[in-house]
Amino acid sequence: MATEKEKLSILSEMIEFAKVDGQIKELEFNFLLGVAEQLGVDREKFNSLFISDAEYVVPKSQAERILQFHRLVLLMNVDQEKKDLEVTKIHNIGLGMGLPPMAIHRVLAVMDDYPGGVVPPKVLIDIFKVHYN
Repeated sequence: MATEKEKLSILSEMIEFAKVDGQIKELEFNFLLGVAEQLGVDREKFNSLFISDAEYVVPKSQAERILQFHRLVLLMNVDQEKKDLEVTKIHNIGLGMGLPPMAIHRVLAVMDDYPGGVVPPKVLIDIFKVHYN
């Protein structure tokens, strides 16, 4: 289980990603709130992340990095508006986490094949497996 510091880092990164187009829409906010609830972060701490960032902590395991990347893909598609700026940002975040560039590219390419851009977890995992073998 992630530490409090790691949970806040996950949420902070997601909030910054949601802000990339200059605003956080209600759908995005609700998605972020749902992730906070799943992680067990209370509303006060969650709200504070909109004012100041938490310290960034790179997810330790490859599985945690892929999970965070998947959360970001879901967040990007929650409002059904994929912008070039968001695609570039999520690509750079994935690279910063040390994910394979070709796997990142593949996930971003196949998301349009699924309703709402929601890449099923199994498909996502299979894409990353190919690049780790």
